[in-house]
Amino acid sequence: MKRQIQLAALTVAAAAVLAACGKKEEPANKAEAAPPPAVAVIKIGHVAPLTGGIAHLGKDNENGARLAVEEINAAGGIKIGDKTFNLELVPEDDKADPKEGTVAAQKLVDAGVAAVVGHLNSGTSIPASKIYADANVTQISPSATNPKLTEQGFKTTFRVVANDNQQGAVLANYAAETLKAKTIAIVDDRTAYGQGLADVVERVAKEKGLKVVAREFTNDKATDFNAILTKIRGTKPDVIMYGGMDATAGPMAKQMKQLGIKSVLLAGDGVCSPEFIKLAGDAATVLHCSMAGEAVEKLAKGAEFVDKYKKRFNADVQVYSPYSYDAVYVITDAIKRAGSADRAAITAAMPATDYPGVTGTIAFDDKGDIKGGAISMFQVKGDKLEYVSTVR
Repeated sequence: MKRQIQLAALTVAAAAVLAACGKKEEPANKAEAAPPPAVAVIKIGHVAPLTGGIAHLGKDNENGARLAVEEINAAGGIKIGDKTFNLELVPEDDKADPKEGTVAAQKLVDAGVAAVVGHLNSGTSIPASKIYADANVTQISPSATNPKLTEQGFKTTFRVVANDNQQGAVLANYAAETLKAKTIAIVDDRTAYGQGLADVVERVAKEKGLKVVAREFTNDKATDFNAILTKIRGTKPDVIMYGGMDATAGPMAKQMKQLGIKSVLLAGDGVCSPEFIKLAGDAATVLHCSMAGEAVEKLAKGAEFVDKYKKRFNADVQVYSPYSYDAVYVITDAIKRAGSADRAAITAAMPATDYPGVTGTIAFDDKGDIKGGAISMFQVKGDKLEYVSTVR
C-alpha cells in the first residue's frame, strides 16, 4: 500500500511538471512585455564636409539639422492624416569635393530621402543639384552662396541665405566706404565659391573707384602663401580680399604678419568663423569679414538657439547651423502643408513657404533664393568676432 501511494505521488508530480512545461508563461505586465509599435519614418538627408580642413563647418551645419530633427520628434513628430511620422536624419560626407558631392547626392536619392539639407559648399551644391532635380528631391542649402546654384532653373533648388552677388557687393562697398580703401589686391582659391565671390568683389570695387593692384589665385588645400603675399606686398594694397575658407585664411593671416604686411584682410562667410581665430592666432585681428545672413546675436531667437546648441553639442555655433536648423523646419512645414511626404508634393509646396524661423521669416523668390536676404559684417577684436553692421 505504501509503495502504491508513492507511485501515485510520483505520477501526479510528473503530470504537473509536464503541464508546466507545456504551458506558456504569461508576463507579469503585458503592456511592458509587448513590442513597441513600429514608428513610420520620413528620411531627411544632410550633406556637408565631415572630414578634411573644413569639417568643423560641416559638422556645425549637421548639428543644426540634427537639433531640429530631435526637437520635432520630441514634440510628437509629423502628423499626416491619421498617421504620425518621426524624422530620421541621414548624413553624408562630401569632403567639400564636387565629385564626392554627386556621389553623396546619389546615395541619398537611392536611400529614399524625402528632401535634403545641403550642401555646405557651392562647389558641391551646384553639381549635386542636377541629381536632386532629376529625382524631384527638394534641396535646401543653408550656406552655398554662388548665384549659379539657383540660376539653373531647377524647381527643387532653394537656399536660406543671401547669394554672392549681394555678399560681394557688400564687401566691396565696405572696403570703399568703411575702410576708406583706395587699392585692393584679390586672391581666391579657385573654387566655385571663392572665385565667384572674388569676381563680384573685383567688379564692384572697380565700379566704386578702387584700384585692383593684384589678382592672384591659390587652391583650397594650400598652406604656404609666401610667394603670393611677397608679390602682393610690393603693391602695398590697403586691403587684401581673400575668396576662400577659414582653413586656408588662417595660415594666410599668419604669413601676412610674418611678412610685415599691414593691409586689412577682407573675406566672406567661409572665413568668418571662430575657427579662423584659432588658426590665425595673434594675427587674427587683421580680419574684417561678412556672413550671408543676420548675425545670430541680433536674431530675436538667437540667444535661445545658441544656448540650446551649446547644451546639446557642447560646442559653439560656427556659422550656419541656425540656417540648417531652419531648413529642416521649412521642409517639415512643406510636408504639413502638402499633407504628404511624397517628393513631388514637397517640391510643389515649397514656393508658397512663409515660415517664421530662427533666422527670420523664410520665403523664396521664383529662383529659389531667399527673399530679403541679409549680409552682416564683422571684425575680429581680441579673440572674438565683433558685429559691425547688417545690409539688406
